[in-house]
Amino acid sequence: MPEPVNRITGIAAPLPRANVDTDAIIPKAHLLTIHRSGLGAGLFSEWRFDDDGRERPDSVLNQVPWREAKILLAGENFGCGSSREHAVWSLMDFGIRCVIAPSFASIFHENCQKNGLAAVTLDEAVLAHLVAVVQATPAATMTVDIEACRVTAPDGREFPFTMDAARRQALLEGLDEIGASLRHDAAMAAFEARDRAQRPWIHALPTA
Repeated sequence: MPEPVNRITGIAAPLPRANVDTDAIIPKAHLLTIHRSGLGAGLFSEWRFDDDGRERPDSVLNQVPWREAKILLAGENFGCGSSREHAVWSLMDFGIRCVIAPSFASIFHENCQKNGLAAVTLDEAVLAHLVAVVQATPAATMTVDIEACRVTAPDGREFPFTMDAARRQALLEGLDEIGASLRHDAAMAAFEARDRAQRPWIHALPTA
């Protein structure tokens, strides 16, 4: 079950590239595990490290203070490409709790929801403003309020965003699809009991 997400306050790293695909987010060499921990080391690894494993100083997530970022300011169509869930896991393992972009690839967006990574959509003009502000004041923090659907920039300006009500509630309560289904456990049990009484042959176990 994902952790509940309400307010995220932290440093925001600017990465306003369009069409960043999941192979860039977590290259295939790091897909040798089904565990969610440890994947932060592979996040954007081909951009962050050279062939000898040394950090590239021009990569934004290698720079102070953005290497401590909790929020990523991304470009349009973020998370396109393959459906690998590892992309979301690597972002979260690195410490990113929210990605803000003009648009997201649909499967990546779904994977964010399932894992409790907030994916917030703001238009390009607002993103451009936020990127300019964090580049001017790198250590200043930004707040993303999921309950209020509002981003507060480091300069104090506030920007509302919209989010599907069910998705927003799932983030606030830390629910994935299974967790959301289990909220109806009593109703499902009552249905099964009625169905057993009305159609017992459907529920009969096969005999050897």
